[in-house]
Amino acid sequence: MTNPLSNIPVLILAGGLGTRLRSVVADKPKALAPIMGKPFLEIQIELLKDQGATHFVLCVGYLSQQISETFGDGSKFGVRIDYSEERDQLRGTAGAIKLAQPFIKDRALVLNGDTYLDFDHNELVARHLAEIKFGAKATCTLARLDNASRFGTVILDEHDHYVAGFLEKNINNHGPAWLNAGAYMLERNFVESIAPDKIVSLEREVFPNLIAKGGKIAATLSSRPFYDIGTPEDYKGFSDLYQRWNHDRHRAA
Repeated sequence: MTNPLSNIPVLILAGGLGTRLRSVVADKPKALAPIMGKPFLEIQIELLKDQGATHFVLCVGYLSQQISETFGDGSKFGVRIDYSEERDQLRGTAGAIKLAQPFIKDRALVLNGDTYLDFDHNELVARHLAEIKFGAKATCTLARLDNASRFGTVILDEHDHYVAGFLEKNINNHGPAWLNAGAYMLERNFVESIAPDKIVSLEREVFPNLIAKGGKIAATLSSRPFYDIGTPEDYKGFSDLYQRWNHDRHRAA
């Protein structure tokens, strides 16, 4: 049986400025932040490759040449890598996806380039393929956090089946909540609907507009740990964790 991910391009949004991380990673784009001497983006690619992905599209912008020089055409990593570059200006998450539209035949898996979810993304693909027959244009992976004060959160419908809305970060919300884990399945006709040549956010504009018009965004709920490297504290936390993972793997070998 063919692995679902083997026929779907994986778009990784790796074009951001990474301003919050500059104090510890000043000379590199955030995607190249070193984790035990390995770029964070390589760790993401390894995870998806192990799950069956073969084709990656890196949506790059800030210091893009460093990324293309590091990863090339992907052959040394055993995958195919193409690039979609925001040359004139950064266009936001949805704008970057729109620019990469030529690489999307039917649908694509889209990941944020600064988050890590140790989750089998084939589950997301399978959920999405089941939901498109009911009209879903997108499927989001949601992660559960005990303390949601540092992230925007997601409202689900009464059956926890579809996304009903998005809430901005609230530092007073210390309780548990579902958050957007930065992993999506998007239909090509959904990407086609994004306005071209504009700065536009997937989370703040495009998704809420779709919901407001009665469109469906399915939800895949994950109990797996979610990691973000966007701040020095979170970057150090993931680095320490990855070092422990490697230590445990070597002990088990």
